[in-house]
Parts: sequence; structure tokens; C-alpha cells
Amino acid sequence: MQQALAEAREAAKRGEVPVGAVVVSPDGRVVAAAGNRTRELGDPTAHAEILAMREACAQIGSERLPGYDLYVTLEPCPMCASAISQARIARLYYGAADPKSGGVAQGPRIFSHPQSHHVPEIYDGIGAAEAEALLKDFFAARR
Repeated sequence: MQQALAEAREAAKRGEVPVGAVVVSPDGRVVAAAGNRTRELGDPTAHAEILAMREACAQIGSERLPGYDLYVTLEPCPMCASAISQARIARLYYGAADPKSGGVAQGPRIFSHPQSHHVPEIYDGIGAAEAEALLKDFFAARR
């Protein structure tokens, strides 16, 4: 989670919402890491989770990541939760809850739907205090 938090800090420096994500292989290697880049790329899908999973898939040459773990600093939105299911991520670790836009424990709770063909193990609250502080500081500076 420390590397995901570092990616979130870098995203904030670029003027992006400070969210970071890291994909870890079954043998414990970090295979991809990313921070949000929606503004930079002009792409509403360029969330940290999506970018990290895309890179990990490219690294291993597969559209799926069975056995892989995803660490993300903020509860994934519904779009990212669906992509996590499609990628067959084994375990999802996330920091701060997202009452406004979350899709895992909040809002639509994507993994509880019958259409969700794969449900990862979910561990929340990992590094939550630091992730929340990054987000609060980022948005306070914008007001």
C-alpha cells in the first residue's frame, strides 16, 4: 500500500485526484503501478486501477489477472470494480472508503450483483488515514 500511496502523491502533484494503485503478482512482485491520469490523458477511464491493470495485463500478456492482488488507496468506483471483476483479481486491498462514488462497500456494491462473475477477496481500511488525508488536503487546496 505504501507504493500505491506514493503513486497517489504523484497524481496530486500533477493536479489529478490523488488515487494510486499497484498490482502484485502471485509471487509478491509489483508488476504495475499507476496514479490517476484522467485530466492529463483527457480520458475518463484513466483511473489508477484501470491503468495499473492495463499495464499488468500487458506485462503478462493476458486479459486477466487471476491470482494477482490489487492495492488501491481509495475504494474503487463502480467502473473500476467491474473491471476488477473482469480481470479476475484475486484480492482487493483498499484504503479510504468513498461514500460519494464508491462501488464496493458503498453505492451499487458491484460485487454483490449476480452479473458480477468474479468476486475478489476484499480487505478495506489499509492505509486509510493517510489516503483520506491526501484526498482532504487535495480538495481543500482547490476550494
